[in-house]
Amino acid sequence: MTRIVFMGTPEFAVPSLAALLAGDYDVVGVLTREDQPVGRGQHVEESPVKKLARANGLPVQQPRTLRDEESQAALAALQPDLIVVAAYGLLLPQAVLDLPRFGCLNVHGSLLPRHRGAAPIAAAILAGDTQTGISLMRMDAGLDTGPVLDRAALPIAPDDTTGTLTQKLAALGAELLLNTLPRRLDSAISAQVQPEEGVTYAPRMSKEAGEIDWNSPAVAIERAVRAYQPWPSAFTSWKGQRLKILRARLGNAPPETGVPGQVIGAPHEAGMVTGEGVLWLEELQLAGKRVLPSVAFLRGAPGFVGSILPS
Repeated sequence: MTRIVFMGTPEFAVPSLAALLAGDYDVVGVLTREDQPVGRGQHVEESPVKKLARANGLPVQQPRTLRDEESQAALAALQPDLIVVAAYGLLLPQAVLDLPRFGCLNVHGSLLPRHRGAAPIAAAILAGDTQTGISLMRMDAGLDTGPVLDRAALPIAPDDTTGTLTQKLAALGAELLLNTLPRRLDSAISAQVQPEEGVTYAPRMSKEAGEIDWNSPAVAIERAVRAYQPWPSAFTSWKGQRLKILRARLGNAPPETGVPGQVIGAPHEAGMVTGEGVLWLEELQLAGKRVLPSVAFLRGAPGFVGSILPS
């Protein structure tokens, strides 16, 4: 039976690990990122992958890096025939890539070579792509540059957020992994070198990435609202407080608009004048407050309509 080490951290990786556990494979160990403090209380929480691994009695390693001899020796002690990676979060040096006889396979959330990097799902929404997908790639020393064993495409719905699209792609990735792995292990499939044309990069998102520039077109801001949901959320500020825009839609502008960043009103909702068009706000959250639909937010925010928010 093929000995597999799985490397992954967030929810995106969980269906792939679950699929391997349900299949005819010997998952001999799991590597995941270190436990992280979360929330206002900053309590330390295990990654979703670690929780699944522990629930199935799998040994878990959480090295800070894979570049030192100690972490590489601990990994080698598991004697993997194959390493499967899904949103792990650490770079694999050549010594690790060369360790398993079947190599290292990565379940990547885009149709490579488009959107290489750490945040491909959000990048696809930001770019206005109509489809994305999963690429099962044989890893090399580059950043998502390895040859691709198989792909599966998925349309992006007009209301998809990074959260909803991640769930869809995670399930698709697990399905593609199970369908492709037997052919890989039997040498019945060959990897195709990625084309040099069409390469784009999706860098890791920062907490401030969601700050809205109201001079941008409404269509770009609406994509940002979806791309930065659930994290870090698209945001602006009002009366010195951070104001998250959690859901918004494109719509027609009334005859009297205004300047970019100006809040305009309708009977039951607020709209934002942008550099091109109006964005209607559907769900908002002021710092320290609960999420509210536009109509409820307006009731508790006198003076919001007519104000000009910073760009």
